[in-house]
Amino acid sequence: MKRIITLTTVFAIVVIMFSSCAVHTGIGMSNASLSQNNFKMVKYATGDVKTTKIFGLGGLGKQAMVAEAKQELLANYPLQDGQALANMTVDWKTGFYFFVVVTKCTVTADVIQFE
Repeated sequence: MKRIITLTTVFAIVVIMFSSCAVHTGIGMSNASLSQNNFKMVKYATGDVKTTKIFGLGGLGKQAMVAEAKQELLANYPLQDGQALANMTVDWKTGFYFFVVVTKCTVTADVIQFE
C-alpha cells in the first residue's frame, strides 16, 4: 500500500512539473485612413519579441516589448514612399511554468500602397 501511495505521489509530481498554462490576448488598431478606394495591400508584415522572467525578475516591460516588436516589423518590411501600415494588431501569449513566465509579443500589420 505504501508503494502505491509513493508511486502515485511521484506520478502526480511529474505531471505537475511538465504541465503549464498559457494566456492569449490581443489589441487591434489602425493608423492609416482607408475610407477611399485608392490603395492596395502589398504584404502582411510581422515582428515579434519574447522575454523570460524567473521569479518575476528579468525581461522587458510591455511597452518596451511592443516597441521592439514594431522595430523588428519595420526592419523586416521597410516602408517605401506612399506606403503605410494599416490594421495593426498587438497579440500577447504568456506561458506560466512554475516560477518561470515566458511572454511573447507579436505585432502584425498590413502594408498598404497608396496610388
